[in-house]
Amino acid sequence: MKAAYLFAAVVGVVAMSAAAASTLTVAKTEGGEVAGIGDTVKSFRGIPYAAPPVGKLRWKSPQSAQPWDGVLDGSRFGPDCPQTAEYPELRGNGMSEDCLRLNVWSPAKAATDKLPVMVWIHGGGFRYGSGSHPTYDGEALASRGVVVVTINYRLGLLGFLAHPGLAAESPSRTSGNYGLMDQMAALRWVQRNIAAFGGDPAKVTVFGQSAGAHSISTLLLSPKAKGLFQQAIMQSVGVMRPQATQAEAQAFGVKYGESIEALRGLPAKELVALQSSGPKSEARMTTPAMISIVQDGDIVSRPDYQAIGAGALPAVPILVGSNSDEGGRAAKNFVQSSVAGYQSFVDRNFPGFESRARSEYGVQSDAQIYRTTADMYSDTQFNFGTRELLRAYAKAGLPAYRYLFSRHRNDGAVEPVHGDELQFAFDNLSASHRGKKLPFTEVDSKVAKAMADAWVTFAKTGAPGSPDHVAWPLFKEPRELYMEFADTARVTSGFKSSRLDLVRDYYASVRR
Repeated sequence: MKAAYLFAAVVGVVAMSAAAASTLTVAKTEGGEVAGIGDTVKSFRGIPYAAPPVGKLRWKSPQSAQPWDGVLDGSRFGPDCPQTAEYPELRGNGMSEDCLRLNVWSPAKAATDKLPVMVWIHGGGFRYGSGSHPTYDGEALASRGVVVVTINYRLGLLGFLAHPGLAAESPSRTSGNYGLMDQMAALRWVQRNIAAFGGDPAKVTVFGQSAGAHSISTLLLSPKAKGLFQQAIMQSVGVMRPQATQAEAQAFGVKYGESIEALRGLPAKELVALQSSGPKSEARMTTPAMISIVQDGDIVSRPDYQAIGAGALPAVPILVGSNSDEGGRAAKNFVQSSVAGYQSFVDRNFPGFESRARSEYGVQSDAQIYRTTADMYSDTQFNFGTRELLRAYAKAGLPAYRYLFSRHRNDGAVEPVHGDELQFAFDNLSASHRGKKLPFTEVDSKVAKAMADAWVTFAKTGAPGSPDHVAWPLFKEPRELYMEFADTARVTSGFKSSRLDLVRDYYASVRR
């Protein structure tokens, strides 16, 4: 009877997939069988890696997914995790708390191989995004001889609320970081199951952008994540910024509601609405975010600046970088209307360091305000932490590589802003970008190929190789050489040291 049911289920999946004119493949995981589709690359979508975090499991560590009967239809993505409406173009599969799903792309001939694995952790400020966005389609990377995994994790209040009521329920007496726990659960699932897709659990590279890169830097330094991956790529990583303590995050969380039971009883859409309309963090670049990764004494056993400053770094090769104008879009949230207002804004961001800050980020006219605000955002959010992490690795004699992405596509920006490298790293230039499809040139295609080749080579070997036949050197002081992806790949050197020294000194003065 069960065999007949399985046959019927497979036939059903074949029928659903017929329009794609693809060959069906069934992989056996711990939860059951899943049917993937594709020809040269197979995709297996919407696989549960943990139980739905609903009801009493809301704001709990992820629990094991229940096995399913029959063959899971892997032709469709699962729903996105509930999130705010800031960037609707990042969503497309509906939303549900039953969102702890992952997706796998594997070369068609990989069933008995032990290929390197690349696990993508998406960005989005811990508020929005999903592993199923078209940009993150893993086919182009997988066609280069790796297995690609993309994941969802809980976001916003559902993923990162810290609250005294939650701390009281927890054996560790802390709260928050539930989305980070999801990421670790997904990585453990990869360890147990990726061999079924031709992947090698002993050769896992995590890669991610923005909040995803921040997550990776946290896992890199966490004893709890030891052994879950062997290499790491961090795109636009916000490491070593001020981070909320448990006390600060819980005090902020109470503003959404004193009763955790009342909050647990709200529908997810009401919690999302509450996040949009509720309390906000102070509008400064240099203060910690409260609905984000927080110090919990468990996964985050100590602040990242302490671990990095002490040289407590794992022997995990890293590839780290950013875009040439990270703050070019975000600056609009902070830009001031006059020179006097801008100078006051600079002072508020660097109390105690006002003179140095005005020297480094000073303006003489209104026309300079936006550009300098963007530079300040780039430095405080991304460039400073990138430099410090790379220097710590170099000092420890560990393998580290830096990149800078400066290839511009004509979407209204002068230089590449936050997120503009994503389509290049995935070699998916035809995917929509901020809700629209952009034309791309032969040069764009060449740069995308070089960048994706380097990412895959790093996953395979622990070094990014030679994009466009240009040898990529290790990051070492004093020259601090790195690879720049512009119209071509080229090696250059240096940081904007005096600005980043200011950020370093200010952050050191406000460490928690």
